[in-house]
Parts: sequence; C-alpha cells; structure tokens
Amino acid sequence: MRQRGYPRWTSRTAVRARQRGAIALIVGLSLAVMIGFVGLAIDGGRLYLTKTELQNAADACALAASYELTGAPFIPVAAFTRADAAGVAVTQRNKVEFQGTAIPAGDATITYSNSLSGGWVSSGGAPANARYVRCVIQRTGITPYFMQVLGIGNQTVNALATASLAPAQTNCALPMALCATGPAPDYGYVKGNWYGMDFSESGGGSNANYTGNFRWIDYDPSSTTPGCSGGGAQELACLIRGTGQCNLPPPIAGTCSTNGSSNPTPGCVGQNGAISAIETAYNSRFGVYKNGAGQPNAIDSPPDFTGNSYSTENWTLGRDAYSGSSGTTSNFRSARAANLPASNPAGVNPPFFSNPYNASTTATHASNGADRRVVIVPIVDCTNFSGGQHAPVRTYACVLMLDPYRKVTGSNVVSRLEYLGRSNESG
Repeated sequence: MRQRGYPRWTSRTAVRARQRGAIALIVGLSLAVMIGFVGLAIDGGRLYLTKTELQNAADACALAASYELTGAPFIPVAAFTRADAAGVAVTQRNKVEFQGTAIPAGDATITYSNSLSGGWVSSGGAPANARYVRCVIQRTGITPYFMQVLGIGNQTVNALATASLAPAQTNCALPMALCATGPAPDYGYVKGNWYGMDFSESGGGSNANYTGNFRWIDYDPSSTTPGCSGGGAQELACLIRGTGQCNLPPPIAGTCSTNGSSNPTPGCVGQNGAISAIETAYNSRFGVYKNGAGQPNAIDSPPDFTGNSYSTENWTLGRDAYSGSSGTTSNFRSARAANLPASNPAGVNPPFFSNPYNASTTATHASNGADRRVVIVPIVDCTNFSGGQHAPVRTYACVLMLDPYRKVTGSNVVSRLEYLGRSNESG
C-alpha cells in the first residue's frame, strides 16, 4: 500500500533530518533577537545609569566652580583658576560604573561665559564679567556587555550642567526704598502706577528735601557690604552697579529703637540722604554710560536687556509701561525682547540722557544684558527717619525702573518707578 504524502523513495528519517535543520535556523534567529532584547535592557540600563551618575557629578562640578567666583561684577583672573580646581576636585569625588570607578579629572571640561546663548571659553580666556560656569563631563569607551554581539561598539555618554555665579536678582534688592503711604498689604501702592524719586541732591539727608516716594537706604550702616570698598555713597553705588544687597533684613511690624550709625535691630534700615555719586551707577542699568577711565561700563556694570525708557511724554497712558499699550512706543516686555537701546524721543523733558552720557547699542544690550530694571526694593515706614532713627521694613516690592536718573534744574532729580506688586505674591 502506498504511503500518502511521501514519494515511495523518501524515508521518514530524511524528512526529520530536513526538519532538524529548519529548527536550528529558527533557534538561531530567535537567539539573536533575544540577545538584542537582553542587550537593550542591560546595556541600555547601564548607559542610563552612567548618564545619571555623570549628571550628578556635573551638577556638583558647576556649583563648586561658581562658588569660587567671587568679586563680581569684575572677577579677578585668580578666581577662575580656583574655580577650575574646585570643579575638578568635586568631579573626582564622584563615581561611575555602579559607583565603582572614580571619574578622572580629564573627563571634565569647565568653561565660562557672560551669556547663556554662547561664547563659552576656558578659564584662561574667561571674561571678567562672566556670569555663568558650565561643566561638561564625558565618559568614553563604554563597552557593551551584549550588544557587541550585534556589532555595536563602544559608547560615549555626556552630562552638562550650568550654574550662575551670583544669586538670582529676585533674592537681592537695590539700596533704595519706597515709603509706606497706606495700610498693608501694599501700603498705599497700586500695581501699574508710577511713583517718583523727586528730591534735591543739595539737600543732604533732610526729610524736607524729599517730595517723592523714594529714599536711598543703607541696609546695615554698621558695616560695609563684602566686595564693596568704603561706605556711604561709595557702597551704595557699588550695590547698584552689582547685584544689590543680598542679605536682606526680614520685614517687621514694630518700630526701630536705635539711632546713630549702629543698627542692631533686625528688620530696620538706615537712611542715606540725597547722593549724587549714585547717578552713574543708576544709569548703567539702562545701558547709559559716561566716557572716561573709572566710569561704569557694559563689562563691569551690565545693562538691562533694554534701555528703552518711559515718561508721560512718550507714554501718555502714564502707567503700566511693563506690559500695557500707549501709542507707538513699545512696552517694556516688547522692548526687552528686541533689545531696544535708550533714546531721546521728541518732547521728553528733561531728556533721558545727554552729553557726556552715551546710550549702548542693541548689540551691547543683547550680548551683555541681564535682568537689571525689574528689581526688588523694600517698603519702609519713612516717618521713623526723622531725627536719625532707623526705619522698619514692612515688606518687599517688585518695581520697574522706568527712566534714568534725570535732573530738571541744578540738582533736582525726577526719575520714576512702576509698582509691580509685592515680591512674595504668587507669580
């Protein structure tokens, strides 16, 4: 009887032999796929862990380097050398390969720049006005455990971290205050409204010479701020050119009981009268500088991202220059995005600047600019200033510096701020 399905000359043994070859091929292909999945899980997980380990090291490296860069806004060359050493030392204290291998010093590259948009250079060519430090750690030659079977060679993993050299602007305040004119929480101030710095420089510190809402203040009359030599007007000008006062006294509800130059009561500030020496420092935040040696410049006293200024002549609305609309003049947010320089629109009297002051260019505002006109100031009870007594800080406010330090006649100053709200408000 003929066997169905097979020629008479084909045996069952031969058929099974051919089937065994097919099974081996299927097993081989399946094994390659299985190795791929195992490799993806193990080798991929290893690379991900290495990335995490390197990122921790890069974060620590950037923070350690930034801590050594004291002396802003003009950082000495030696500080960059110390920063390099600190960054490398911290890098070497971190480990990779499941925390089993120390990271070599050569894996870390530390660079500096005055802008996040580029211009990163090593410590040997770092600019004195550098504001950021970047640490890049690269791990090369990572041999896969399984994926090399599929022809995948050694891998490289990078991690990058950037740190600022100074505290954020919102953590510091300028040495000037608004006087409380009403009850809490805003003490008489309205968001978007403009308030004046109207006084005579020739009047010294007499309260009668002030007709606006401004006061120059000294947060701690008993000592000089680190990094600012001298005291009085020289110290205040240094704070305005730099980041401001960053060790701020807390607001208080009580009164200040001390007089004279000492200030032991926390939350109380001393008065510093009308000071002409502050003029050039104040104007530097608008990118308006005087020529000459020793004068502030865009390197040691960075401008804001825009110098565009506001008065009732070029902003007839008379309020809300930060984000409002008035005629064809760009509001502050739009001007900042376009890096508009300071100018003197027709009809503005007195002009925003005049000889010997010169306005920076759009390129300077773009390359050297920072957040320099939206600032923090305290609101204080100015009635306590009479008789030399210190004034209590009631709260802190965000304000926009509207125009440079301008003089109407002689020593009479007429510059303005826009009240944006209390600094502890959400948003």
